[in-house]
Amino acid sequence: MARTQAVYYRDQRGAEPVDEFIEALPAKRAAKIDDHVEEHLNGKLPNAPPPEFPITSQIEGELRELRVRFAETRYRILYQRSDNLVVLLHAIEKHTGAIPVADIELAKRRMADFRRRMDAERRVLPRAAGKDAPPRSRLPGWIRLSKSINC
Repeated sequence: MARTQAVYYRDQRGAEPVDEFIEALPAKRAAKIDDHVEEHLNGKLPNAPPPEFPITSQIEGELRELRVRFAETRYRILYQRSDNLVVLLHAIEKHTGAIPVADIELAKRRMADFRRRMDAERRVLPRAAGKDAPPRSRLPGWIRLSKSINC
């Protein structure tokens, strides 16, 4: 039985906004977000319920937020399931009590775009997120070294 796999939403130009957001963060913060994705979104049974509050919470319909806190900074990754895929749609640093409506609408548009393009005959599969996919810059040094030796 296939397990869940988090994937980055990719727009038609090939940009992956959540990955770009994470890449722009300091390494420890990026690693903590990657760890949360891996621990709470990847590898679950398809019929498993979503992680409970305070790890995730429902935003609207099937749209959810993965909640990551680093010291006093709060990050939110907006995501939605599509069968066994968990599509990472939008990421923000949160400063208010509620997710801004503009961010919710953006995530919903991205999910609609994802579904439209994944249902097309010719498609480019999304890139995985989590321990199997972070760019080399977000991997611990000893893993980068071992991968460069084995390549």
